Amino acid sequence: MLSDAQMNQFWRDGYLVAPDAVTPAQLEALRGEVAGWVEESRQHIAPFGLPTLDGRPRFDMGEEHSAAHPALRRINNPSDISDAYMDVVKSSAMTDMVADLVGPDLKFHHCKINLKLPGTNTEVGYHQDFAYTPHTNDDLVTCLLMLDDMTRDNGCLKVIAGSHKGPLYSLYDGERFTGAVAPAVEQQFKPVEIAITGRAGSVCFMHTCLLHGSDANRSTKSRGLYICVLSAADAFPLSKNVMANPNEGMILRGHPTRMARLVARDIELPIAYKQASFFVVQGQRSASAGGRA
Repeated sequence: MLSDAQMNQFWRDGYLVAPDAVTPAQLEALRGEVAGWVEESRQHIAPFGLPTLDGRPRFDMGEEHSAAHPALRRINNPSDISDAYMDVVKSSAMTDMVADLVGPDLKFHHCKINLKLPGTNTEVGYHQDFAYTPHTNDDLVTCLLMLDDMTRDNGCLKVIAGSHKGPLYSLYDGERFTGAVAPAVEQQFKPVEIAITGRAGSVCFMHTCLLHGSDANRSTKSRGLYICVLSAADAFPLSKNVMANPNEGMILRGHPTRMARLVARDIELPIAYKQASFFVVQGQRSASAGGRA
């Protein structure tokens, strides 16, 4: 699915944008589900939905949420509840491309949708995904499938090219798990961040150790990402899945293995947070009847 030049770019820069990661029919089905969930969120004043495997609400909204101006920002593991989202995990060009990057034996870790509806305040502090999902090796790829056109104005992903080859930065402030790197680290890299843009149906593949974040959506256009974390079959979790789901470890391509491949490095383990989404961990409160997360 990917050319040698594309694969070389991924391993050099830590990210790769590829078009046509899903079919038009798959994209239409994904977008239709999101539209329905946004409409449903208008009826709620706090995170809602049948809980995920670890007991958190399925749907999370920002504190600015209202019926008139919904701020739905996270759907946890949508493949648990949607055939359309599971179909993309199992049967899309996106998954075939990941197998090109990390090998023929590929498995599922978790998925989520991050939404930035127009006029909402959701942003993402700089972090590396591996700090949330440490494994015995770092052959993990975060797939960010664009449900909408992603532009510089609607809160696009921003990455630090090559940072996957550098250190793993702590997500702690002392003993407190903040879910983001220290402000000084983020400010160090802000001048060289690269804005990732693309058309709906494109995907950005991101190495699990790549530093990244994003700003709030200040446009009139929605920005939705279907985010799937996939790994080589011989990468085994070192901590509890922060996005627990019944499909963790599902083999998507190739075969399972009992052999764990190890990398030699010190790996800080995350906190298994229980809030509705990591946005709350990073200090962005959820909608609630009392105005508190």
